[in-house]
Amino acid sequence: MMHKAGFVNIVGNPNVGKSTLMNALVGERISIATFKAQTTRHRIMGIYNSEDMQIVFSDTPGVLKPTYKLQESMLNFSTSALSDADILLYVTDVVETPDKNSEFIEKVCKMEVPVLLLINKIDLTDQDKLVKLVEDWQRLIPQAEIIPLSAASKFNVEYIFKRIKELLPESPPYFDKDQWTDKSSRFFVTEIIREKILLYYDKEIPYAVEVGVELFKEEANKIHIKTVIFVERDSQKGIIIGKQGKTLKKVATEARLELERFFGKKIFLETFVKVDKDWRSSDKRLRNYGYQLD
Repeated sequence: MMHKAGFVNIVGNPNVGKSTLMNALVGERISIATFKAQTTRHRIMGIYNSEDMQIVFSDTPGVLKPTYKLQESMLNFSTSALSDADILLYVTDVVETPDKNSEFIEKVCKMEVPVLLLINKIDLTDQDKLVKLVEDWQRLIPQAEIIPLSAASKFNVEYIFKRIKELLPESPPYFDKDQWTDKSSRFFVTEIIREKILLYYDKEIPYAVEVGVELFKEEANKIHIKTVIFVERDSQKGIIIGKQGKTLKKVATEARLELERFFGKKIFLETFVKVDKDWRSSDKRLRNYGYQLD
C-alpha cells in the first residue's frame, strides 16, 4: 500500500487564528488559542496518523518585527518552518491587509512546495470585500491556492484537510504511529498555565511571563505538579499574585481543571511566582526556556 507523509507548516501574522486551525486539523487541543496576539511562542507539532498517512502539522508564532530577544526567537521558529515544509499553510484573515511583513512574504513567494493561502474569519466580512481580498493576495503570492475559511466554525476545514491529503508526498512515516506531538507533558503544563495568564491579565503582564515545571510526578490515577511563574519585575509579581493571593488562586484553579481534562487524571497543582529579571532579553535564560536563537 502506498504511504504518504509530510510536514504541513502553518505560518502567518499574529492573531489570525493559526492555533485554532491547527487544533481543528489535528483533532486535538495542541496549541493554546486566545484572543490575544503573540499567544504561540514555540513551534509546536501535532501529528495526524492513519493507516496509509502521517501528517505532521506545525504551528508557529505569529510573524512580527522583533523588538526584543524573545520575539527574535519567535521569528526564528516561523522562518524555520519555511525551510522544511512539504506543504505551507499561510494564514491571514479578513481584517489584515496584505502589505504586512513583506520580507517574510517574499520568502514564501520563492518556495517550491505547494502553498495554501487561507483567509480566515470570513464571517466578519461580505462577499465583495472577500473577492477583493482574494485578488490582492493572488497578486502578492501568485503560486498560492487561496481558500476562504472560518477556523472557529470549522467552515472549509474539511476541504483544506482533503487538499493536504492530495498534495502530500509519498513517504514512510517520520514518527511512531502512536505519537501525536513532539512536545513533552511538562511543555503542555506550561502552555495551559500561560493560556490562563493570557486570559486573566492585561497589558504587558502576559508577555513578561514564562512558566517552568519543577516537579511532574505521575502515578496511576493522579499527577503532582509543581510550577513556577517567572516575571521580570517585583511589581509584576504583585499583580500576578493579586490581593490576598486571590488572582493567582483563580488562575491555578482554572489551570488545574484544564490539566485534569487534558491528562484525564486528578491533578495536584502547586504554583509559585518568582522574579527572573529581564529574562526576555537574556540569551542564556531564553535557551533555558527552550527558545531558538541564532
